[in-house]
Amino acid sequence: MQQSKTVVTMVGLFVTAGLIALFFLAMQVSNLSSFQGNGSYIIKARFDNVGGLKVRSPVSVAGVRVGRVKTITFDKKAYVAIVDMSIESRYDTLPTDTSASIFTSGLLGEQYIGLEPGGDEEFLGEGDTLELTQSALVLEEMIGKFLFKKAEGSANN
Repeated sequence: MQQSKTVVTMVGLFVTAGLIALFFLAMQVSNLSSFQGNGSYIIKARFDNVGGLKVRSPVSVAGVRVGRVKTITFDKKAYVAIVDMSIESRYDTLPTDTSASIFTSGLLGEQYIGLEPGGDEEFLGEGDTLELTQSALVLEEMIGKFLFKKAEGSANN
């Protein structure tokens, strides 16, 4: 009887450790594990189309993650999406003429914002807006344009 209590206790501990590991794995996958507090500043960018960009998507420069997307809102007057990015304070030397593009990691991976620093001597600060942006390439639109051009080319022959 004593041996079965030990086995039950060990199984319980093993299951508990497994659940804790699954929790931390879920936090890593959902990007909830990295909270940014006072050590960051917000910059904005306007995009015609953000595609599948989501809040907490990475913001990177030269492949290095420097921040995350904080909010995505819609401007009712200009009909564009406004993306607020939280950039870590240690990356406070981004020039004011930095450009932002929305990329997809891999063929069908998650979308992220890639920043391309410019050459200006002044740096971005809290609340600044990036002027040079490139919207997301939507796969469905590209296929539609390709098929339309093919159909148009065969109709002319």
